Amino acid sequence: MPVVREFTLPDLGEGLTGAEVVRWMVEVGEVIAVDQPVVEVETAKAVVEVPCPYGGVVTARYGEPGEEIAVGAPLVTVAVAAADGPTDAPVAAPSAEVERPLVGYGVAESRGARRRRVGVPSAAAPVPAPVVAAAPAVVPVISPLVRRLAREQGVDLAAVAGSGPDGLIMRADVERAVAARVAAPVPVAVASSAVTSPVVAEGVVPLRGLRKAVAEKLSRSHREIPAATCWVDADATELMALRRQLNATPGPKVSVLALLARICTVALARFPELNSSVTQDGSGIVRHSAVHLGFAAQSERGLVVPVVRDAHARSTEQLGEELARLTESARNGSLTPAELTGGTFTLNNYGVFGVDGSTPILNHPEAAMLGVGRIVAKPWVHEGQLAVREVTQLSFTFDHRVCDGGTAGGFLRFVADCVERPGMLLRQL
Repeated sequence: MPVVREFTLPDLGEGLTGAEVVRWMVEVGEVIAVDQPVVEVETAKAVVEVPCPYGGVVTARYGEPGEEIAVGAPLVTVAVAAADGPTDAPVAAPSAEVERPLVGYGVAESRGARRRRVGVPSAAAPVPAPVVAAAPAVVPVISPLVRRLAREQGVDLAAVAGSGPDGLIMRADVERAVAARVAAPVPVAVASSAVTSPVVAEGVVPLRGLRKAVAEKLSRSHREIPAATCWVDADATELMALRRQLNATPGPKVSVLALLARICTVALARFPELNSSVTQDGSGIVRHSAVHLGFAAQSERGLVVPVVRDAHARSTEQLGEELARLTESARNGSLTPAELTGGTFTLNNYGVFGVDGSTPILNHPEAAMLGVGRIVAKPWVHEGQLAVREVTQLSFTFDHRVCDGGTAGGFLRFVADCVERPGMLLRQL
């Protein structure tokens, strides 16, 4: 005789306490295999697929797209054969009595490329059995979400015809009842002297997932870090010429970003106080021996900052390969939480958006960020003559607690000199 196993949201690492349901990959009543992905969730770090360690028939799903699920809270229950699965796994109540938040829902449409899978233990950690509540005797509805929706919309469930098995009332039935009520004309008595004004509805987009995490981090950075910014225009003509020379030889192509990353690692070796962060209580400064270089990248989830580990120990070609790999992962949504954390310095190439300058907010708890604007042909005085040169604006934002303007200005001037005369890098290698 089958027993029902409860699978809870596993610990996804990086100190995350929960995740938002993006889409369900299985339906109630569907037969699943061991380790089959059942749900796609979004954390503050990445979008991942979560596989279930049990094989059998899905009897319940907990949470709907957009809902936050806490680590350790139930995700699904699965009816498995009595001999299947770990014998010490928790047993949930029979499926007919378990409240099923999404009974009857289909699988949401895929949002594109497949996401990475997160490993889970062979058995879920023991948790208390879910709350069991019998369905009302008169109204055929099981889902507490359906009951809540009806309550919020003022729908009398006793007057709703259910479209589910045995007349079970589904969410779609309640939504149809709401739509029918809205469509019906409602007589309104208006006094002759009353003047009515149109009411403009404003939509509110909730902050969730990555957007919420970014908002919280930037707010904290703006609140806690006394940041200052300095900038300078630099003639990048020689740097672009060097890139063309490098790419004319066999081997992987070298990007402008890779050259700028190499310049940053050399500059940080010269000004190590900028590869640091202030302690959480503000009582000290942590100097980092390794340069873990973050860089801004656009993804379908918005702006993310992947991190090149040990950037100081990589050659220009190796930096280019890792930057390209992480950029591709950002585009297809497969970055791992570890690839998005632990940076010590950020390189922000906002020139790709066609803009010249910016005063960015620091990536807390980092103490500095180099910004690079577009490289564009401009009139420039070169060797005493007016000429058309490839010019860019460099901006440098820093935590004023870790250094004064002299250090920040020295760093930025060194970077600008390397951009204008890239041969200077040979002295540092």
